[in-house]
Amino acid sequence: MVMVMQAVYDKDTFSRDDKMGDAEIDIGPIHEAVNLQLECVPAGTIIKKIQPDGQNCLTQESCIVWSNGKVVQNMIMRLQNVECGELELQLEWINVPSSRGH
Repeated sequence: MVMVMQAVYDKDTFSRDDKMGDAEIDIGPIHEAVNLQLECVPAGTIIKKIQPDGQNCLTQESCIVWSNGKVVQNMIMRLQNVECGELELQLEWINVPSSRGH
């Protein structure tokens, strides 16, 4: 598991942004998918499905998809350290040529 913890804030126009909670995102599955040979895979192909469990904060199944030459993951997850709340997000893997590791 490769976990990233991120604070989540709302966006207020006339006052300070309020903290809504924390999101713990497992980027391990999308990182694994990036290392696959996907050039010949048709667009829209589901590479992997991740089910909600005790190790992640997903509220429903999340799919990693090959889309327009990119690896993309859509997810809805529970916020942590707050009474209730959900976060909907899309991860897209971007290769940065000057970075190490990929």
